[in-house]
Amino acid sequence: MNECAPAEMMSPRAGVPGRVVTVAVTLGMTAMTALAFWGQTDAHGTTAVLLVDLMAGVAACALVPVMLRRPVTGALALTVLVALSPVVTPTATMGAWYVARWRRFPVAGAVAAAGIAAHAIQALSRPPGGLSYGWWVFMTVVAYAALVGWGALGQARHSLIVSLRERADRAEAEQGRRVAEARVAERAQIAREMHDVLAHRLSLVATYAGALEFRPDASPEKLSQAAGVVRAGVHQALDELRAVISLLRDDGPEGTAGEGRPQPVLTDLPRLVGESLDAGMRVRLDDRTADPATLPATTGRTAYRVVQEGLTNARKHAPGVPIEVTLDGRPGTRLVIDLRNPLPEDPEAVSTIPGSGTGLIGLTERVRLAGGRLDHEITSGEFRLRASLPWPA
Repeated sequence: MNECAPAEMMSPRAGVPGRVVTVAVTLGMTAMTALAFWGQTDAHGTTAVLLVDLMAGVAACALVPVMLRRPVTGALALTVLVALSPVVTPTATMGAWYVARWRRFPVAGAVAAAGIAAHAIQALSRPPGGLSYGWWVFMTVVAYAALVGWGALGQARHSLIVSLRERADRAEAEQGRRVAEARVAERAQIAREMHDVLAHRLSLVATYAGALEFRPDASPEKLSQAAGVVRAGVHQALDELRAVISLLRDDGPEGTAGEGRPQPVLTDLPRLVGESLDAGMRVRLDDRTADPATLPATTGRTAYRVVQEGLTNARKHAPGVPIEVTLDGRPGTRLVIDLRNPLPEDPEAVSTIPGSGTGLIGLTERVRLAGGRLDHEITSGEFRLRASLPWPA
C-alpha cells in the first residue's frame, strides 16, 4: 500500500499547507514529550533510565514528521519505542489516532493492537504505580479503542463532507450544462421562428421585386403598385420579426406575442394562401378538416408553419407551377397535411432566391417536437411534402 497516496483515502494533508501542519504538530508533540520526560525524572532518578528516556523522546520527536507523511510506518516505529520508555506514550497514541483517521479500519486495528502489546511490555519493565498489571492492560485497551473510534469517526465525517462537496460540484456542473442546453435550444427556436416567418415574407417581396426588374415596360401605375407591394411586404416582414422576438421573450401564455398579437394557427391558412395567390402563385387549398377550432394552438401553429414552408420552397425552387395543399383530420385522429407540386420543366426557370438549405431540417424538428412526423420526397415527377400531427379528442 502506498502510504503517501492511498487509493481509498484522501491524503492526510490534502487541502492544508503541509509544512505548517508538520511544524505545528511536531512542536506540539515535542512539548508533550518534554512534559512526559519531566515527569519521569521524578519517578526514576537513575542516570541510565533517564538517558534511555531522553534518547527515546528525541527519537519520537524526530519520527513525528515521518508519521505525518507515512502514518503506518511512523506509528509502528513509535510503537517500538513506547515499549522502551513511557515518554513516547503521547506520540505513540497520537500515531494510532492518526492512522485511524487516514487509513482503513483493519490497518488502524492492527496498529492499535501493536500499541497495546508495546504498552503491556513497557508495564512489565516499569510497573505503573497504583494500578495492577491487569487494570493497566485493560485501561490501555480502552484508550486505544477510543482513539481508533475517534479516528474512524473523523474519517467518516471527512468522507461525507468530500462526498457532499463532490455532489455539489456535480450539481453545479449539471446546472451549467442545462443552462447551456437551454440557450442552445432557445437559439434553435429563434432560428426556426425567424426562418419560418421571414423566409415566406421576403420570398414574396423578392417575387414582386423580380417583376419590377424583368418588366420595365410595364405601365407607371403597375410599377407604382408593385413598388407599393414591395414596401408593404418589407414593413410586414419587420413587424413579424418584432413579433417573433417579442414572442420568444414573452413569459405570458403560449400563443400570444409581445403586445398580445396572436400567433398564426390552422384557421389562418386561407389568409396565407391568399397572399401567395396575390403574388401570382397557383395554389389550391383543399381543407377537409372537421371542427378545426378544437385543434390545440401549438399543433395549429405547427400546421401553419408546415404549409408556409411548403409554399416558400415552391416559390423558390418551382416558380409558376401549380401547388395543391390538402388538409384532412378530425379530433381523436391525426391532422394530415399534404403539399405537392410538379417539378419545373425548365431548370433555368428556377428562382434565384437563395435558400439556406435548413428549412426542411428545422421544420422536421418542429413537427417532431409537436409529436408528429414529416416526410418529403420526389416521386412521379412531383415534389411531395407530408406531415402528420396528433389531434387530441
